[in-house]
Amino acid sequence: MSNRTEQQIRQHWTPAHAPLLSILCPAYNQKAYIAQTLDSFLAQQTSFAFEILVNDDASTDGTAAIIADYAQRYPNIIRPILHAENQYQQGKLFFPDLFNRAQGKYLAYCDGDDYWTDPLKLQKQVDFLEANPDYVITYHDALITDEKGSHGVQLTGEWQRDANRMELLRGRRISTLTTCFRNVLHELPRELEQAPLLDVCWWSMLGAHGKGKYMPEIAPGAYRVHNGGLFSMRAGKQKLHMSLQTYACLANYYQRQGDQPLYEYYLVQVFGLSLSAISPLQKLNALLLVARNVSANLFKRLTLSASRG
Repeated sequence: MSNRTEQQIRQHWTPAHAPLLSILCPAYNQKAYIAQTLDSFLAQQTSFAFEILVNDDASTDGTAAIIADYAQRYPNIIRPILHAENQYQQGKLFFPDLFNRAQGKYLAYCDGDDYWTDPLKLQKQVDFLEANPDYVITYHDALITDEKGSHGVQLTGEWQRDANRMELLRGRRISTLTTCFRNVLHELPRELEQAPLLDVCWWSMLGAHGKGKYMPEIAPGAYRVHNGGLFSMRAGKQKLHMSLQTYACLANYYQRQGDQPLYEYYLVQVFGLSLSAISPLQKLNALLLVARNVSANLFKRLTLSASRG
């Protein structure tokens, strides 16, 4: 875990210390991994107090018992939310409820099967956000990890850089487990309730509040790939459909907001993903159909204009 003893960790946080940062950790059937995840949180060396909110969605493999044990050992740090019934199966999302339980000015996010490796990660990210109010989120690299070891970074070089506000608004790719951001997301717009990739929606909404900072000086976290992974083990076509549905939800959201450029941007993404999901022959037929419809509408407009003239 860290060089500090459990007693030293417990003494560092007392009820009198309000947390500056909240770590959010959703978990479900991650018995084999959750202890390493929580240990990586507790290993963080900070000058400020933080809390750990662990949301267990009615795990059936003993994950909840491990979380409860950690919460008993670190009662001033770990706040467990242990559901008796699976909320996801009832169509209830952990966001925004988990976010709204957070007391911190800043939020860090990590699923119950991933973990951090840099004990100064949170200190570096909070120091930057405190000194740079025009930035809303910080992030760094993560290594794809399985039982055989690490296999390169999760996101390629083109994403290893800062993000301006427009890039965030457009749902720029960010490794979710590496993020630390301002606690400004308190509600989920109705159009996004059915979005499978909620983190993409978070980045887009955060774009309204500032820029994103890539921090290469932080050691990469571990993005774990395993058979129980909710997203990592999805087939390519399933991932494509999840992205398509998410972009469609974002298009509807920005249409209601009256943001025409972002509405059109996400419509184009939906169109592009739709084309990539079908065969070359179907693509050609679809494009021909669109061309015919555009030509027919143009002809009607010209005819109507001529008759009025």
